[in-house]
Amino acid sequence: MELILTDPIGLQKKKVNLIDQLFLPLINDKRDMAFIYLSLKITFIIIPAAVLLFILPDLYWAWYVGYLLVLLIVFLGPYVLMLHNVCHRKLFKKKYGVFNRYVPWVLGIFFGQTPETYFHHHVTMHHPENNEPEDLSSTMKFRRDSIRAFIIYLGSFYFTGVLNLILYFKNKSRNKYAFRIMMGETFFTLMAMGLCFVNFKATLTVFILPLVFIRFAMMAGNWAQHAFIDADRPGSIYGNSITCINTIYNKKCFNDGYHIGHHLKPYMHWTEMPANFKENISTYSLNKAVVFKKLDYFQIWFLLMTKNYKTLAANYVQLGEEQTSTEIISFLKSRTRKFDL
Repeated sequence: MELILTDPIGLQKKKVNLIDQLFLPLINDKRDMAFIYLSLKITFIIIPAAVLLFILPDLYWAWYVGYLLVLLIVFLGPYVLMLHNVCHRKLFKKKYGVFNRYVPWVLGIFFGQTPETYFHHHVTMHHPENNEPEDLSSTMKFRRDSIRAFIIYLGSFYFTGVLNLILYFKNKSRNKYAFRIMMGETFFTLMAMGLCFVNFKATLTVFILPLVFIRFAMMAGNWAQHAFIDADRPGSIYGNSITCINTIYNKKCFNDGYHIGHHLKPYMHWTEMPANFKENISTYSLNKAVVFKKLDYFQIWFLLMTKNYKTLAANYVQLGEEQTSTEIISFLKSRTRKFDL
């Protein structure tokens, strides 16, 4: 039976408006106008709301909670995946390159993303190292269905992640990258420390709590993306990454579920990923790639932490010969064993 995909494959044609006329000449790909609209929403909703929290110190606690709920539920996922995309493919043309700093340096600080760190961790470290032992966020040495193992993994990232990233680039004689990370981290730290003396409650809500949450969310996401590793081919992208199809997450977060395809072609545009996956299903099947439907990475992380393989198996996409639920569970469990490195 043919696999039907419901994930976004392009943008619907619409009448060009004033915003389109203003920004289309500035950006590299008209399909990325979605990022312009998202940036404008964040600029005119989140930033003014954050400013109000600072200038109105006696607000009832519910205002702070409401701010965090809107930030985390409505905007966090789309923002992070916009950041992900513009790190791989510059949003603005070279002539207007200064505007490429707006997403990571201005909007990013409201989501706990310290400037420069995400780009260098993801693009210049994680992708080249491909979840193998030299990857600072590698999941290989952990049992991926163990909450204890995840806590160790997360704690290491919280307390030594940035330092290890700086040392990683220093050891590879990429001092420029190490300096940029230190510059971004120092800027964010000094800004937050200074604002604590202005309004501690607002600083905690606007900058500190998002920082704590986003680092957890990114590690939980990476854990799920690289939880099912083929012991015989841990360096194979098909064997160490997963793909999630037909999920609300892909509609909201620019097809981020297509993680195998992204690692294979990091510069492929997000609207092209479903078609690319469908064109190469036979290759995915031949390589025993792990594909889930109707699940996102956080759901997969939670199912692993609770060892709910039954639900994972129910949403596992069988690309090859038919397997029973018991066989699928056995297969998935074999992919979450830790490696002795």
